[in-house]
Amino acid sequence: MRVLIVEDDRHIGSALQRALRTENHAADWVLDGAAAELALAQGEYDLALLDLGLPRKDGVEVLRALRARRNRVPVLVLTARDTAADVVRGLDAGADDYLVKPFDLEVLLARVRALARRSAGRAEPVLEHLGVTLDAKTREVTRGGEPVMLSAREFAILEALLARPGAVLSRAQLEEKLYGWGEEIESNAVEVYVHGLRRKLGHEFILNVRGVGYMVPKAQAAGKRA
Repeated sequence: MRVLIVEDDRHIGSALQRALRTENHAADWVLDGAAAELALAQGEYDLALLDLGLPRKDGVEVLRALRARRNRVPVLVLTARDTAADVVRGLDAGADDYLVKPFDLEVLLARVRALARRSAGRAEPVLEHLGVTLDAKTREVTRGGEPVMLSAREFAILEALLARPGAVLSRAQLEEKLYGWGEEIESNAVEVYVHGLRRKLGHEFILNVRGVGYMVPKAQAAGKRA
């Protein structure tokens, strides 16, 4: 999952970025509202963590402008503004959730997972498909009930594909899930990770749609080769 952090406190922003990367998310970080608007306009994010008291442009203004452009990226507000009126203002501006500083990091990560599930149209924390299960909280994968050891980036690709069975994701879309700003993108990284997943989960679990990308077939399409 690719996350945008909008936080002008360098200590908090750095801690959030480390925590999200530890959870195998690609995490970009900007320090002010104007930079946030630019990043959200140019990049495809699965989630945004948004402070409200920002330089150059207030977080509520960023949020309202985002929703005015019909951008539906889930937004979790992280702020010291803790009055009932502040919470109502943030939610009414288009926030999906609101967390007051200081907050527990584990609570934040749990809310991130919940927003990701809600955005994907599901309530359960575990993805199950064709005998493979993926637990986003514990980072565990099983096949036929047996544990499967995956690298962090294999896990990220599998999670992206399992979230949308039958949908084809391009190499560029999968790279968006793997790499944040400043991280070097290896030319054939996606192919290497997909090859590893096929070796561990079965060749037909992930199909290659020539010239387009990769997909996990819907249950009724299982068994067909690319």
